[in-house]
Amino acid sequence: MNVGFYSPLPPARTGVADYAAALLGELRRHGSVQTAPERCDAALYHVGNNPLHASIYRRALAKPGVVVLHDAVLHHFLLGQLEERAYIEEFVYNYGEWNRGLAAELWRGRAASGADSRYFEHPMLRRVAESARAVVVHNPAAARAVKEHAPRAQVVEIPHLFCAPAPPGKSQVERYRQRLGVAPGAFLFGVFGFLRESKRLAAVLEAFAAVHRELPQTALLVAGQFISGTLERAVEPPLAAPGVVRRPYLAEREFWLAASAVDACINLRYPAAGETSGIAIRLMGIGKPVMVTDTAECAGFPEDACLRVAPGVAERESLREHMILLTSMTEVARAIGSRGARHIRAHHLVETIGTRYWELLCEFCT
Repeated sequence: MNVGFYSPLPPARTGVADYAAALLGELRRHGSVQTAPERCDAALYHVGNNPLHASIYRRALAKPGVVVLHDAVLHHFLLGQLEERAYIEEFVYNYGEWNRGLAAELWRGRAASGADSRYFEHPMLRRVAESARAVVVHNPAAARAVKEHAPRAQVVEIPHLFCAPAPPGKSQVERYRQRLGVAPGAFLFGVFGFLRESKRLAAVLEAFAAVHRELPQTALLVAGQFISGTLERAVEPPLAAPGVVRRPYLAEREFWLAASAVDACINLRYPAAGETSGIAIRLMGIGKPVMVTDTAECAGFPEDACLRVAPGVAERESLREHMILLTSMTEVARAIGSRGARHIRAHHLVETIGTRYWELLCEFCT
């Protein structure tokens, strides 16, 4: 069997590219896998919200295969790919003629799509889910979204993968913290990845400011590239506040160094887009306590293996309380991190995930 593998790959700056590179290496242990061939026996398409997926999305519709749905909300992707008339027709295809007026309204208000929950409540998955031979998702929330749009689709839940890195030495980590300007003994929180409205950075910065006033031996690393210039301007003052350290997009080597340097990770997603965060999986996998938004996307994590932050009006206070807990009781932080690592290594190792993908692809070999 010759598998066709269609995905962005490094050096593309996307979490999907990193995921795909790890999976590609593992699949090649099972058999022949080519990247983006013209012909193949079984096709594996990686689909997400990034514009880099545009040609992959079109090919998945034209030549159906197994689709890996990294984001179970494609609304924002389609907003960027379609003109007004085509967008409205696609919305009607998904949700019926009676929603044509809503489609026009959403098109006009698309500048606010990153924070407006209506765009997340209409994932626009029907076309790709109906055409796919099977749809792979990473969590039950994504599976439900696909079934709501395409009841007859074959949906397969395969957990997000974890590929264990070679850990940096203790002295490397200490020097990195020094370069960041983090005081010895300070408890360092970290926010990683693309910085968009749904990552709740404004709420994180506000909660951290309150914690830092109470517990000065704390610091917050914000590492990543802003997607929205409006958001970047809005959080510019709190990003310059005491205790906050700013880094841009981190290449793979520095990412793992920074991940090892933090004491806890804050990885909120609200409104959620049906995705399982690769950052959460990576940080949990190396034993760091991770704060996640309490949504269905994170329901698969054991209750004692992460910290769940309430969304909505309770978010800031919930976040502040969790941050104080971790800072004040470091033994609790270590215990949560250890349980998270055990869960990831039991259910998310790339070797296990690669086998599940290969077995699925074998079902659809032509």
